[in-house]
Amino acid sequence: MNKHSEPTRSADAQQVTLRSPAELADALPFLMGFHPSDSVVLVALHGDEGRFGGRLRLGIPRSPREWEPVSVQLAACLVEGSERRGSRPEGIVAFLCQDPGDGATGRGVRDRLQPLAQLIRTGFGRLDIPVHEVLCISDGRFWSYCCPDTRCCPPEGTPLALPGTSVMAAASAYAGIQVRGSLREMEARLEPWHGSAERAAKQEQALDEAAGALVPRILGGGNREQVGVSTLRAARDLMDRLAQAAPAPPRREEGGWGIEGADGGTDAADDRLIADEEAAAVIIGLQDRETRDRAAQWMEGPDAEPALRLWRALARRCVGSYAEHAVAPLTLAGWVAWSSGDEPTARVALGLALRLDPTYTFAQLLHQAFNEGLDPETLRRCMRGERVAAGRQQPCQVRQSTAKQTKKSMRKSMRKRVVRKATIKKATPRTVPSPRLRPGPPATRGRATGRSGQRGTKSGK
Repeated sequence: MNKHSEPTRSADAQQVTLRSPAELADALPFLMGFHPSDSVVLVALHGDEGRFGGRLRLGIPRSPREWEPVSVQLAACLVEGSERRGSRPEGIVAFLCQDPGDGATGRGVRDRLQPLAQLIRTGFGRLDIPVHEVLCISDGRFWSYCCPDTRCCPPEGTPLALPGTSVMAAASAYAGIQVRGSLREMEARLEPWHGSAERAAKQEQALDEAAGALVPRILGGGNREQVGVSTLRAARDLMDRLAQAAPAPPRREEGGWGIEGADGGTDAADDRLIADEEAAAVIIGLQDRETRDRAAQWMEGPDAEPALRLWRALARRCVGSYAEHAVAPLTLAGWVAWSSGDEPTARVALGLALRLDPTYTFAQLLHQAFNEGLDPETLRRCMRGERVAAGRQQPCQVRQSTAKQTKKSMRKSMRKRVVRKATIKKATPRTVPSPRLRPGPPATRGRATGRSGQRGTKSGK
């Protein structure tokens, strides 16, 4: 049995000891904030105590031919990110999470992914970093690729613990940590409607009409400021409307911790509160970079929760050939979630944005800052200053975009990090209980591909 724990001693953090592959498998959703699906998850270990460090998640490539180069790239990314945070990993724990397809079994998934597990081990081996454990999680069971003892890791797999019964679950419940369902459920809250074709067709028609009316005004320049003002006014009205309708509470499972479902009752209610024409006008208006940057200033206090609900709702309305228009609301959703301390939602939203448009600058910068463990307060200060400055400026004055402000703030923070070798404290309201394999700031760096068709104006960068 591979053991990955030694006592850690910290006066300000609750410690949880993870002694076996079973406890590692049960802890994974709490480390990520959701149940990873169809994912490779890598976790860096530091020090003799095996403290958890950076985490990296990427979808499992469908073609086995991609597994070797992806494994090499994942190893390099995790090590590079850890070194930028101050220390090179001294070990790795890896998880391969994938449910079986029709007619398949979890054991079949284990056998099929075994070459990927070996490539991950050799990828880190080239960097002289040992992989202490690789677990396959599938169909409610787990298998260890590293433990040869069939008494604890039988060939048929070991059932995962019942929800809420593990040590990590108890500690997380005590700390108020929520697991937000599966990755698929979280993505479904941000993806275009997949239900009624008639419903989607009506929304697409509304987007056609809004694009026809607004794009010439945005590109013409003369009415661009007016379009921005009307877009922000409409978005503000929708936020106020959503704020008056309280979100549905998260459903509960037997374990007792909060879990948001595919919509949790809130998304469907929010969709009913927003007319197709209202959504279309704001979506098209947000394609203007300056309008999007001003909307990003709704990132804290009472604005944050209705803003996140609005950006989710607008991302779901980007149907059909308007799929790429979702990049702006997805990026805004990721920013508000990160600013509010909701790291799992931020990670998923920014990942979807970059999957649609890998060149979208604002999403790239936010994703990089998030992965570097920077404090979002740095960017919040920039946006507060920009909001104050905007009140003193005339419409014709040129303002520096939020993307540029983000880049400047990141460079400044990174220079301070190099000179002082200081750790920037993350502004999150609560943290996962710290196991003796202690979780640290995430280090996800996936490279997603795939572009969708679009109409109207290109998404702003």
